[in-house]
Amino acid sequence: MIGLGTIINVAGILAGGLLGMLFGGLINEKMQQTLMKTMGFCTAVLGLAGTMEKMLVIENGQLVSRGSLLLILSLVLGAVVGELLDIEKRFTDFGEWLKLKSGNGSDARFTDAFVTASLTVAIGAMAVIGSINDGLFGDYSVLTVKALLDLIFIMIMTSFLGRGCIFSAIPVGILEGSMTLLARLISPILNQQALDGLSMVGSVLIMLIGVNLVWPKLIRLSNLLPAIVFSLILAQFLL
Repeated sequence: MIGLGTIINVAGILAGGLLGMLFGGLINEKMQQTLMKTMGFCTAVLGLAGTMEKMLVIENGQLVSRGSLLLILSLVLGAVVGELLDIEKRFTDFGEWLKLKSGNGSDARFTDAFVTASLTVAIGAMAVIGSINDGLFGDYSVLTVKALLDLIFIMIMTSFLGRGCIFSAIPVGILEGSMTLLARLISPILNQQALDGLSMVGSVLIMLIGVNLVWPKLIRLSNLLPAIVFSLILAQFLL
């Protein structure tokens, strides 16, 4: 069944959010802060590792780097487009709308929780590649693994950021569902270079998510999201 991976991923996020709501009260504020910083550093390390995995290759017995120009151009062009579109504000406005519509108007942390959690679970190579595999081959195994990881992340994040994290299931469902449906249309450009470029840039964004968890709002990360699209295009010429 095409699309099952998205359903499983959304279910994992909802389950993680509910577990976080149930058991979050057992964690005091001091421990919550420690957990948030720890998650931030772990996320940054995972993102850095993913970036290095694609940038460092062995050629003629030597370790060399590749894709530097792709990385820089994708992020710079993505930042320009993202700032012009002001994606961060649109994301925040959507969070505010969700807060009111869901009856959480009194929750001062709702929007920040929603935006932070959404960026954490919606960005990255696993979301894109998993959705493409689901759309092209009906293979939802990557999204199933991602669902388990997201369950853990959202459970912990909900415990210290609040119920806004649960609603990250909405953008994940929209993004992964859309990519699954569009997979056949964009399959001609989804060669290995494109997937490597996407993984490289997506991993940098994951690293920046970790940075924002440690130092909140240091980077307007939503405005860098167009970099993912540029990575798919530029990889055809620069990898």
